[in-house]
Amino acid sequence: MASQLNPYLTFNGNAREAMEFYHSVFGGELRINTFGEFGSDDPAIADKVMHASLTTEKGYILFASDTAPGMGTAKPGDAMTVSLSGDPGEGLEEVWEKLAEEGTVQMPFEKQMWGDLYGQLVDKFGIPWMVDVVAPQ
Repeated sequence: MASQLNPYLTFNGNAREAMEFYHSVFGGELRINTFGEFGSDDPAIADKVMHASLTTEKGYILFASDTAPGMGTAKPGDAMTVSLSGDPGEGLEEVWEKLAEEGTVQMPFEKQMWGDLYGQLVDKFGIPWMVDVVAPQ
């Protein structure tokens, strides 16, 4: 297997909801494992996500978990933005629309001076996204 760089998002108890949302946006295969499945007997976290992975048909891989006790509080998007780019016709326009639902658009998804369709938003889970449809050269 070749090396890959995969975003790993951390949530404060709503990782399942977030990953189910991303599954509805991108499709693919979603796997969710809870702390309880891995042996935690703490009822406060037994149903929380220890590790989730979403692997899409396009090869995107997104990981996530809930914060475990003693790990502090997650602040989604404080030091990271997920960047997604591709060619026209790959469905990124639809991805943008789904991510923008209940989110906050920071830069409208429109043709930019460099020719690409590009926009920035923060989704309803506080994750910043940049979506770029690269203009044909």
